[in-house]
Amino acid sequence: MAAAGDLAALSLVDAAEAIRDGSVTSSALTEIAIDRLETIGRELNCTISVERESALEAAAMLDRERKNGRLRGPLHGVPLAHKDLFYRAGKTVTCGSEIRRDFVPTTTATVLTRLEQAGAVTIGALHLAEFAFSPTGFNKHFGSCRNPWNRDHVTGGSSSGSGAAVAARLVYGSLGTDSGGSIRHPAAMCGVTGVKPTQTRVSRAGVMPLSFSLDCVGPLTRTARDGARLLTIIAGQDAADSTASSVSVPDYETALSGDIRGLRIAVPDDYYYDLVTDEIRTRLAESISAFEELGAKIIKRPVPNIGLINALAQLVMVVEAATIHQEWLRSRRDDYAEVVRNRIEPGLLVPATRYCEALAMRGRIVEEFIATVFGDADIVHLPAISIPVPTIAETTEGDPAEIGKRLGALTHCTRGINYLGLPVASVPAGFTSNGLPCGFQLLGRPFAESVLLKAAHAYQSVTDWQSRSPALAENEVTSAPRHGDSEVVLPARH
Repeated sequence: MAAAGDLAALSLVDAAEAIRDGSVTSSALTEIAIDRLETIGRELNCTISVERESALEAAAMLDRERKNGRLRGPLHGVPLAHKDLFYRAGKTVTCGSEIRRDFVPTTTATVLTRLEQAGAVTIGALHLAEFAFSPTGFNKHFGSCRNPWNRDHVTGGSSSGSGAAVAARLVYGSLGTDSGGSIRHPAAMCGVTGVKPTQTRVSRAGVMPLSFSLDCVGPLTRTARDGARLLTIIAGQDAADSTASSVSVPDYETALSGDIRGLRIAVPDDYYYDLVTDEIRTRLAESISAFEELGAKIIKRPVPNIGLINALAQLVMVVEAATIHQEWLRSRRDDYAEVVRNRIEPGLLVPATRYCEALAMRGRIVEEFIATVFGDADIVHLPAISIPVPTIAETTEGDPAEIGKRLGALTHCTRGINYLGLPVASVPAGFTSNGLPCGFQLLGRPFAESVLLKAAHAYQSVTDWQSRSPALAENEVTSAPRHGDSEVVLPARH
């Protein structure tokens, strides 16, 4: 009989397969996940809301359907929770803000609809930075989300609750958003796998925007295979979002063969390593060696002017954010945290000609970046964060210049990629001496998510970082049992 901690440690794919073959019920896994969100989740401050009654009703219905021979899809009965800026009709969606603390939308985000049509059970909403503005997950209104590996440390943001909840084995997967690293920061800092797709790959209908030209929706999961399953479900054209691409969506999971012999991986030799500490450099080198042992070919490559790319990304972000928030900045200015307001308001002062120029330059810069950095390579290997995960105090207290420098190091390798619109995955690569995770990024050409996931999966087949979990309770496990290793049965509740 498996303990609740063992069931919580299953990967998303293993949980789905256990429900499918009858080893465990959706009701069992959903109750465990809800209990963990309400206990560990509250302790980590990664839980915004829990929908116990409606989630258990949905799980019970899915169990009845399975008993009657009906399976809705590849997520049948799997409990998930998501960043609290995905709209659900009739449910409060705070967007991590005071301004929308009581906002109840009348529509549901396309991605949530697609997950539920595939059989997922939505059990709650997760912590995030205010309006998704913070690389650490800072939120004045809702407090600091705590890293499950060490609660004094940041989780990364802005999808802070998603990273913490997946790492702490509270849910089997979560959706986040990324406009400059907001999926990849918490993935790297919490030790999970995060995928920022090609910008138009996933519909953004029903998602509170930060920046129209930079925003992406993607999964945070324990493994690349889990991420592939979620991405296959949420990606694709959407009548409710005219920007969602009509490029056909492959089954990303079927591409995970584990064989990457001959894959060409570019490793830039400047900019991205400028701020990398020695111990993270060691972890990165170890990951590159693992790829070489798997048969990949490593190619050293230069990078173009990343400073220009970062500046253009920042310009686009602040103008578009100011456009979205301009009415609230007039009517509810004091309801923003000062640090968030100070990031948005400069966008009101940028000339329209500068903004249009930044958008017009985008195509040429993307072409130049791909030609220079990729060349004949298939993907690019980059650091995810340059420094060990800092403490909450180190990012909120003391000399503002030192805080700014630290935050700049956290975003150094992520922020410009959204301007390029390219797909990128953050993959766990071990731990630093402070006991916190670190990771690397795999960057791809437009719509090459399948190649990134294949490479990440191959790496995870020869390492076990994705199976490590923080010790949060007496019955917590440090690695997940593979489906089929033992009978999966819910223990009696006391």
